[in-house]
Amino acid sequence: MTGLYTTERMFSTIVAQKCWTNVIRVPRVGTDVATRRVYPSEGRSSKVNNTLPETMTAVINHGPRDYRLEHIPVPTRGPGELLLRVEAVGICASDLKNWAGAAKFWGDENRPAWAETEVVPGHEITGRIIGIDEEASKHWGVALDDRVVVEQIVPCWDCLYCDHGDYHMCEPHNMYGFKRSNPGGMEEYMTISTNSLVHKISKDIPPAHAAFAEPLSCALHAVERAQLQFSDIVVIAGAGPIGLGMIAGAAAKHPAQIISLDMDPRKLEIAEKTGATMTINIAEQDPVAIIKDLTGGYGADVYLEGTGHPSAVPQGLNLLRKLGRYVEYSVFKENVSVDWSIISDDKELDVLGAHLGPNCWPTAIELIETGKLPLDEICTHQLPLADFQKGLDLVASGTESIKVSLIP
Repeated sequence: MTGLYTTERMFSTIVAQKCWTNVIRVPRVGTDVATRRVYPSEGRSSKVNNTLPETMTAVINHGPRDYRLEHIPVPTRGPGELLLRVEAVGICASDLKNWAGAAKFWGDENRPAWAETEVVPGHEITGRIIGIDEEASKHWGVALDDRVVVEQIVPCWDCLYCDHGDYHMCEPHNMYGFKRSNPGGMEEYMTISTNSLVHKISKDIPPAHAAFAEPLSCALHAVERAQLQFSDIVVIAGAGPIGLGMIAGAAAKHPAQIISLDMDPRKLEIAEKTGATMTINIAEQDPVAIIKDLTGGYGADVYLEGTGHPSAVPQGLNLLRKLGRYVEYSVFKENVSVDWSIISDDKELDVLGAHLGPNCWPTAIELIETGKLPLDEICTHQLPLADFQKGLDLVASGTESIKVSLIP
């Protein structure tokens, strides 16, 4: 338990305003994003490209539980694109579930496969620009040797959702690390296509900290979806990368209480440092009973789910008060069943989804650059690319690590 206004005040000047910035990019004529067409080399920086090797090491997804370390050609940058030397790529829970063969990615009787094989995984990416032309520099406002982070979605900029500004819900939904059109960051070098969204980030912080901008932006978007109010009792399930980011974002909104749920005492300690005003170890205590007692029998106002474990869903429905708000962020390996009468007839809940981190990247970057998060404790493991399987195993275990990154 910490004081109500201790850690959260650190964030008020950074995140109290809405996570908005003008990041919409206009697609380029002449770049075939769908096929990743390679263009001639005019306009490239020969100073940088002359030093590049012909091949590089990369992780290749050949299907569920079949990722391999291979040598492949170094990619060639097209006009208006960026060439990055990848410095770090985080391993996300969705990377693990993609590797494990979850139906969300590989399909089942109810849905087609979305993920593709022969793809370089990894979407939590930071790297240095080693190849750029005038068009790309003007387009993104970046220069040679800048460090950037890359949004995982590659919008088409021409569908219903992109036209309405909801680029994170782009209908084709190409993403780095899942589609052949946009290989991800588990490789030494990668190209950034012209439809992408890129943000500069400080070169003075560790690469793994910079790559944390992706999960942090996602967590901040979930907080935005919750529409927190000053009087809210907010419960956040999970003190992993997403859950801790949710706590940080929620703290900036100054709700009455931020309650962190997890089974790991070490993670709960970090949750307090990140802004939680109360923690509950659900392996030892009943969170529903504690929260009901805390609220005079009513229940919490808001529940944000960031564990990806099926049991966290009914837990949230049960500990919310009537007319409460439930925000689901996680990607689940299997289908989750609940008693829908709790949502409707019993409590008339608002159930909201959240996907990616649209318009929250600048705020996430500022939180990271200003040192407001205990990232040395959050970013627990940095491994060489060759140890990708160990990294996946650490994420699967969940007991030794919080955020695992590969350093190509």
